[in-house]
Amino acid sequence: MDGKTIAVLGAGGHTGRFVVAELERRGVTVRPFTRSSHFTPFGREETPCAVLDFSQPDELARNLAGADAVINCAGPFLDTAEPAVEAAIRASIPYLDLAAEQVTAQRLFERYDERARAAGITIQPAMAFFGGLADLLASSLVQPAETVERIDIAVGLDSWHPTSGTRLTGRKNTYERLIVRDHQLVTVPAPPPATDWDFPAPLGAQPVTCVPLSEIILIARHLKPAAMTSYMNLKPLADLKAADSPAPEAVDSRGRSAQSFVMDVRATVSGETRRATASGQDIYAVSAPLIVAACLRLLEANQPPTGVRAPGELFDARPFLTALSPDIDVRYW
Repeated sequence: MDGKTIAVLGAGGHTGRFVVAELERRGVTVRPFTRSSHFTPFGREETPCAVLDFSQPDELARNLAGADAVINCAGPFLDTAEPAVEAAIRASIPYLDLAAEQVTAQRLFERYDERARAAGITIQPAMAFFGGLADLLASSLVQPAETVERIDIAVGLDSWHPTSGTRLTGRKNTYERLIVRDHQLVTVPAPPPATDWDFPAPLGAQPVTCVPLSEIILIARHLKPAAMTSYMNLKPLADLKAADSPAPEAVDSRGRSAQSFVMDVRATVSGETRRATASGQDIYAVSAPLIVAACLRLLEANQPPTGVRAPGELFDARPFLTALSPDIDVRYW
């Protein structure tokens, strides 16, 4: 998209570098921000860049002047989302982030919806593998005004080599996790829900346990299911807990790891179960085309909805998902 400038906060982080590369691939001018004031793009030498200081929202807003939107890749989002949103509101530009944390998305909806509407901007939290992808898949299965009885989401990973940012977020995110029962967000019971899930090949049947992330907050806001649960298979959770699990290692020219994923969403509407799956490579890398596509569509829209919004509120889900091929392979069952 010629003529547009996107500010990327946390551009030097693991996922931030993927986001910068995707923006540049699409012809967008990138204004990178890092805490170190230096940035090393994929395949290029380190260069100076703007300093990222979340303790100074006024200064951050001034540094955003001239940008058309801001994408926040700097975790933990428990610490960074709200000051970044403050700066975006002051700069009067759209804000998107990659937050997997439920409490972060919930706070943005509760605290910033009215302010964003008054400022005439769109705030889109959790536009990533965790959060936005499940929301789009669920939205692709449900027609407007349909009553949704339940939504079940299962993530299947062949492995999970966490980044240092993922580990730091895990240590900080001690808040209670939420699912939906009787149309209400409720705390996950003890023991958490668990079942067996029949993933598409090659994963196949796997035991899964309840791991609800930001998708619960997004989907509950606009699809309003009577019940909703998110699950994950056990192998990646064991990897995540192991202190000696290595960081992701690039296996291709794009910097992606060999990790494979499938996300399986089933929606029950009027007694009928509808199913969509999304599969691909590397949950960190695949967040880049998701959030970049959302950002560019917001900028292309004549009058995008304002306020804090879930992706299914903003976009026609099926065409959006189709356009993500070949990075994400979506199938309907």
